[in-house]
Order: sequence, then structure tokens, then C-alpha cells
Amino acid sequence: MGSNLDQIESDLATSQLRMLGRCAAPENAGTILLIGPDEPNFWPAFTKSPEYRDSQPNPLDRWSTRTLTAIANQHDVQALFPFGGPPYHPFYTWAVNSGRFWPSPIGFLVHDTAGLFASFRGALLIPDHLPADTAIKPCATCAKPCATACPVGAFNDGYNVDACKNHLRSPEGADCMSQGCRARRACPVGQGNRLPEQAAFHMNSFL
Repeated sequence: MGSNLDQIESDLATSQLRMLGRCAAPENAGTILLIGPDEPNFWPAFTKSPEYRDSQPNPLDRWSTRTLTAIANQHDVQALFPFGGPPYHPFYTWAVNSGRFWPSPIGFLVHDTAGLFASFRGALLIPDHLPADTAIKPCATCAKPCATACPVGAFNDGYNVDACKNHLRSPEGADCMSQGCRARRACPVGQGNRLPEQAAFHMNSFL
């Protein structure tokens, strides 16, 4: 029996999640639905969760596991996550194969509506064989401000993680720590979707 995609998307929306793209699953197993936050409504909902409030490690991953597993069980499909390895599921490959994500000028994936702030809370493997989505790469007509926005040039030759983290730990890195990565914020796609407190949470997790 096929999956009810409309009902899955409705259930995702109830948890402030959305499908960011889809692609063929490995070994002809069906279709991978890539799931991410429905910004900007996701963060206020997440901060009301028990995982956010219990002061235990990895609150977002634990929330994602609980929430997506419940939706998967309700529809008799499989929930997959980008954390918990090794081994790790190939989310990067799935994203590129979806037709809605591309490598950006700074190397991070860019999404057609979420821009450089796209993130995965997980994926659902459904038995149906659905075509990938199609979209136009936003970088094709963009002046690429992300490429020059980093104050320490961490993306000038690949991604210099040490330069990035050293900057974040310095007084000059306060803006990136409180508002989010300047390079990601420079992307004109998805502007304003991520709240400052959400950006600060992710930056602190990165460090």
C-alpha cells in the first residue's frame, strides 16, 4: 500500500517541520523525504519541548528522534537521521540528488527556499517511487555575497574550520555567535527565517 504523502506533510507541519526535497532511495527501496524545520515557526515550538528544557545533551537531536519516529510509526515508514553514527546516512548525496540543493560558493549546501540555513532534522523512507523535485539554483543569478562575507576569510580556500572557530571565540566573533554565521546570513534566499536565539544555539553547538 502506498504512503499518503499529503497526510505525512500535514503531520510534519503540526510539528513545524516540512519536506525540503525528495530523491530515490538506495537499492530501489522507495523515496527519501528530506525533512527540515519549517522556519521561522519551528524554533518557538521547539523551545517549549521537554528536550529543550531538561538541560540534557543534544536536545535538538533527541527531539528530532522522538518526533520523526512517531510520525514514521504512524505511517508505517522508516525514520532516518543525520546523527547517531558511524556509519552515517548520506544526507549530502540525497540532498544534491533531490534537485533542490546545490553546493554553494562557500561549499555548504544551498536550498532553493531556505538558502544557506537549510538543515536536516531527519528523513523518512517511504515505499512509493516518486520523482525528485525540480527547482532553479538560486546562485545562478546571484552576486554571491556569501563568498566575501566572512570577516576572517574562512571560505577563501575550502573551509578553514580553525580560523572560523578562533574568530568565534574572540571578541570580534560576538556578532557571528549571537546572530549566526555572516556568510550564511549574506545569502539573499531565506532572509529572516532563522531567529537570533536559534542562530546562537547552533553556533554554541558548533563550538
